[in-house]
Amino acid sequence: MILRSAILYASGNQLLRQWMEHSANARPLTRRFVAGNSLDDAISAVRELSAEGLLSSLDTLGEKVGGEEEARRAAERYVEVIHRVSILGLPVSVSLKLSQLGFDTARSLAEENLERIAAAGHETGVRVEVDMEASPYVDGTLALVKQCHRQWGNVRVAVQAYLYRTEEDVRELNREGISARLCKGAYREGRAIAWHRKPDVDENYRKLTTLLLEEGTWPAIASHDERMLKHARAEIARLKLAPERYEFEMLYGIRRDLQRTLVREGHAVRIYVPYGEAWYPYLMRRMAERPANLLFVLRNWLR
Repeated sequence: MILRSAILYASGNQLLRQWMEHSANARPLTRRFVAGNSLDDAISAVRELSAEGLLSSLDTLGEKVGGEEEARRAAERYVEVIHRVSILGLPVSVSLKLSQLGFDTARSLAEENLERIAAAGHETGVRVEVDMEASPYVDGTLALVKQCHRQWGNVRVAVQAYLYRTEEDVRELNREGISARLCKGAYREGRAIAWHRKPDVDENYRKLTTLLLEEGTWPAIASHDERMLKHARAEIARLKLAPERYEFEMLYGIRRDLQRTLVREGHAVRIYVPYGEAWYPYLMRRMAERPANLLFVLRNWLR
């Protein structure tokens, strides 16, 4: 817990972030977990994953944009990604954060940008996945996703098992036929709204996994925890679910052995592939989720 708190503190340190993102010495830190700086880098990674039977979701890294113009540019980049992967025929969705699309400037700006991206996805058959951010974003994110789903029907939203409210949110998403991606959660939240003990988070994750597999629409079970995956596979077998009824999602560069094992077993597995220069907050959250990742990265850096 102390190491996780220290990592989360570092993730908010702007001076450290600026140094890391612009230092050539930091690139070895990112190779395993970030596909590269450009869309071409990301497409190369997607092709390698596809050759192994793995699906992908592309995330153009960046969050909390500075204003309307920057938010519109972020939306334009996502539209470009959607058209590019559609032309290439790659098995890809796109993942984004509403803070990238101007949510902090004006909700209407994020709404306009999300609808533009969802419309492009609907036109090309590329699904849009909306990441969940810290608790102040949850209500607004769910509201915009529901609105977008009613119009375009090709949106999936992440939900976080460590929040007390998530069971109610999942039930509502299930009733509306909106696809959800179940994560454990990686932001620092207060005890008034979130579980802090790992056994409590794990128990809720298993409960929500069952709820999504029983009642959800094409849910994604996003975890690298073998115990959570064992529970999900048992529920899939119990419910006799066909592979096209659900997905597993895992992060680029983490537990590659599990990714391939799931594919060999006949499951659909989608890999979350981040790329871009603004990689620091993303990497810090990955370290906080699983501090063992920090030791892995440091060992490779020292080599």
